[in-house]
Amino acid sequence: MELGIGIGWRPEIADAVEALPGIDWVEAVAENLCTDHLPDSLVRLRARGVTVVPHGVSLGLGGADRPDPGRLADLAARAALLGTPLVTEHIAFVRAGGPRTASPRLEAGHLLPVPRTWEALDVLCENVRIAQDSLPVPLALENIAALIAWPGEELTEGQFLAELVERTGVRLLIDVANLHTNHVNLGEDPAKALDELPVEAIAYVHVAGGIEKDGVWHDTHAHPVTRPVLDVLAELRSRIAPPGVLLERDDDFPPAEELAGELTAVRATLEAAGKARSSSTSEAGANGYGGVTPAASPVAPADDATTAATSTSTSTSTTGTGVATDGARDRAAVAQTALLSALVAGTPAPEGFDHRRLGVQSRALAAKRADVVAKVAPELPGILGDGYRDAFLSYARTRPMSAGYRRDALDFAEQLLINGRPADDAARRRLTHWWQDRAAARPPRRTTRLVRAARAAIAGR
Repeated sequence: MELGIGIGWRPEIADAVEALPGIDWVEAVAENLCTDHLPDSLVRLRARGVTVVPHGVSLGLGGADRPDPGRLADLAARAALLGTPLVTEHIAFVRAGGPRTASPRLEAGHLLPVPRTWEALDVLCENVRIAQDSLPVPLALENIAALIAWPGEELTEGQFLAELVERTGVRLLIDVANLHTNHVNLGEDPAKALDELPVEAIAYVHVAGGIEKDGVWHDTHAHPVTRPVLDVLAELRSRIAPPGVLLERDDDFPPAEELAGELTAVRATLEAAGKARSSSTSEAGANGYGGVTPAASPVAPADDATTAATSTSTSTSTTGTGVATDGARDRAAVAQTALLSALVAGTPAPEGFDHRRLGVQSRALAAKRADVVAKVAPELPGILGDGYRDAFLSYARTRPMSAGYRRDALDFAEQLLINGRPADDAARRRLTHWWQDRAAARPPRRTTRLVRAARAAIAGR
């Protein structure tokens, strides 16, 4: 399946995406689409023959629990509505807690890494098979960027991905920006990862921008694509011609001409690397390789690392059970809950993690929550003014997210009102009316407290 060159479709740049020349396909965040109708922009793109691929972010296939049937049904409905050739998700966990740990459910609002262990792989593979059985089209999974690494990992990223493909037949969505991120943050070599993973399983490739701050690379999707990321793309292209390559941008959107310039740089990188590979292949053929370089062949390992990965991927009977037992899921639940609680609730860091990196990740998660809540509820920054961000970050330090961002916005507003804030009477009245217009029924005790706060605010008119 050849996709070509694409770009991430977002409502904020819908007009620009429609006008960009040479766009073969687009990718849309699945959770931002309704299950029964499409935005007009996507309808027009599909009418032009542009493929639309839904990209999920909330399944949490690396989590301890089996995938939620409702989320899977919604993703399947979006796939059917779009007539897409495949759907994509991530190798990550996004929530923890709940019945397995007898603790409150916690939402990360972010993609967090799973440990590269045989037991975690068993859980992931069973979750992937459940998802595959529930979807009407093939599934491809994306490698994620990470600020933190789990202690005691048993596999490299390339080996982990190779084993996942071997066990499930799932396709891969390789994000070269995430490979670069893990190189900066975790010291992992992108070339080694590409050597070890089965490049023939790649469905398509992501390219995105980020920024380095204090020695840590943040995969922001809000900055231009950097040269090192394009170099990883060239490294991948030296091994295989990917069926599709897509530019991602999620925030701080530049003018259309800048997006077009980034796409031009992606095309130029692919073309140059492709020519270099063709030249290398021709020379190899003249030297007895039969026109295929060892690095490009899925059956001829390029080096000892690839040989090790191949050996690893065929040894599941001795190094992994291949079955996610209840015990494995329970252990995953405890470990993931401890990590997520440290990140969003201020509990002690689990043993073996880098405390400084956990602090960086924790602050990044809180900042992301503040940014996303400001987008889903733009009235809140309007009501609170310059004090919005400090107020939200203070709230987030002690109030983990337990549902989605819209619920988070309501809980934030409720907490402010309970505490008699904002201090300005007019702003407090506006916030009271905003909350009353949107809030669902609440438990009696909290309702009583909030009604009192609302009455006090209204009495102050």
